[in-house]
Amino acid sequence: MLIKIKPGWFLPEHEATPESVFSNRRQFIKKLGLASISGAALLSGCGKIQQEQVRQNLEAANLRGLSFTPNPKFTLDRPLTSESVAATYNNFYEFSSGKEVWRNVGSFNPHPWSVEISGMVNNPQTLAIEDLLAKMPLEERLYRHRCVEAWAMAVPWIGFPLQAMITQADPKPAAKYVKFSTFYRPNEAPLQSKGYPWPYTEGLTIEEAANELTFVAVGIYGHELPKQHGAPIRLVLPWKYGFKSIKSIDKIEFTDQKPATFWNTLVPSEYGFEANVNPNIPHPRWSQATERMISTGDRRKTLLYNGYGEYVADLYNI
Repeated sequence: MLIKIKPGWFLPEHEATPESVFSNRRQFIKKLGLASISGAALLSGCGKIQQEQVRQNLEAANLRGLSFTPNPKFTLDRPLTSESVAATYNNFYEFSSGKEVWRNVGSFNPHPWSVEISGMVNNPQTLAIEDLLAKMPLEERLYRHRCVEAWAMAVPWIGFPLQAMITQADPKPAAKYVKFSTFYRPNEAPLQSKGYPWPYTEGLTIEEAANELTFVAVGIYGHELPKQHGAPIRLVLPWKYGFKSIKSIDKIEFTDQKPATFWNTLVPSEYGFEANVNPNIPHPRWSQATERMISTGDRRKTLLYNGYGEYVADLYNI
């Protein structure tokens, strides 16, 4: 039996995403064999009881604090999403097809960790996460985050521009794309036992990868990344839908071929390779004209490129 509990941020029916959208999304995930998303997971994921559970979970994780410099260039037009809310509302399909990721990551071990940089580069290398952090000056950027599911949050990422890693790798002139891959550990990530194109992969053009906005995050809210956010290292692309911001990266490959990516491989008609935030291009099953802030329930108009057009518009022909 499906029980729907209306939390404090529940929107009136005329403002909420239509029920058919959620139903179709559930049917879609079920069709992929990733299990259905319950209404409770979608509609009560940020309830007060769960937020307190997550707060205690984060405290018990004893996450290491990070030294960083705030970057004043990247500020927000909205309040930060509270940490306990942001930590409950995650997509990480290796662990859950719903928003219960934080409950299912206990067996995942992100330490030790290394990132392999390979392909069409003059300086291939494998870097332990500790060595990488020692090499890269860390900064904090406040970014808007927009999910393809039409919800949004605003969080303080800690990390460094991907361009710094690109410079070290020294790509060859023929490199046109960058492919990112995450781990493959079915014994730690339960949904990786399903027969889909694991490990999760994503890709960017070399120009997108070198853009000033493209950020490698190793922390959030002042400390290292929790597991549900993609520990220990992930990509953050604030002008693209969230599924492009691959979590728990362990391989970066420079190539002259457009890489196959997870969602684009499964459903190319619905999850494009480019996946830029655009209010004028609806998802085939729901509108992208507005977004819901997960911490407050506020309904906002979606901004082209999520409001970051001054940085990235020249990369595209629209």
